[in-house]
This record gives sequence, C-alpha cells and structure tokens, in this order.
Amino acid sequence: MTESSQAEANEVCVVDDDPSVLKSIHYLLASEGFKVRPFNKAEDFLAHASTHHVPIVVTDIWMDDVTGLELLARLCAISPKTKVIVITAREDLAARATAMAIGPVAFFMKPFDDEKFITAVRDALNPVQ
Repeated sequence: MTESSQAEANEVCVVDDDPSVLKSIHYLLASEGFKVRPFNKAEDFLAHASTHHVPIVVTDIWMDDVTGLELLARLCAISPKTKVIVITAREDLAARATAMAIGPVAFFMKPFDDEKFITAVRDALNPVQ
C-alpha cells in the first residue's frame, strides 16, 4: 500500500454545514490522531467520494441543499463500502428510521459523548475480523 493510499485508508470525512460543528468534530478527531477531511457541502463530499476511497464519513442529517439522507442514498451508489456515522441535532423519528434502514454504523444526537463517538469511529475503521 502506498503512503497516500495508507493515509486515505485512515481518513475520516466529515460533512456538516454548520462551521462550528465541523470545526469541533475536526479538532476532536485530529486530537485522537485521525486524518480528517472536512466538507461543509454534501455535493463537495460526493464529488470527492466518486474519485477517492472513503473508508468512513460522519454526516449531519439536516443540511441545506442536499440532506444527509440524500447524501447516504447517493453514497450507496458510488461507494457502497463506505462506513457511515450519522449525527443530528434534531430528533426526527422518520429521518432516524430512514437513516438506520440505509445502515449507518452509529447514530448520534448532538451534543454527543466524545468517547462513544471516538470509539464508533475507531470500530468502523478497524472492524473485528
């Protein structure tokens, strides 16, 4: 594995249109040693995912333009092996049920427990064989 593909294999993409949330999740993941690629627009992330290996993405559900649910549906078509962690500040049972049907590895309500979130990211990147 080349150095760049090794780095890509451990990269966590984060998609959230709230700059403060994007920055705080970026800092949290980086402080734990993860390589983080932040996106404030779902379209930008989807363009990246169509040309790069994306092992895991953390995405908000409620974003302007393209929602997290739309992102998940489109991601399934272009990168079906990408693991997904869903975050949201709004409890919406229909959105949660739809997201869970698509199959995220974890679902967190903001604000979430940092340790549980980091554990979910680690588990998604290093699944038990």
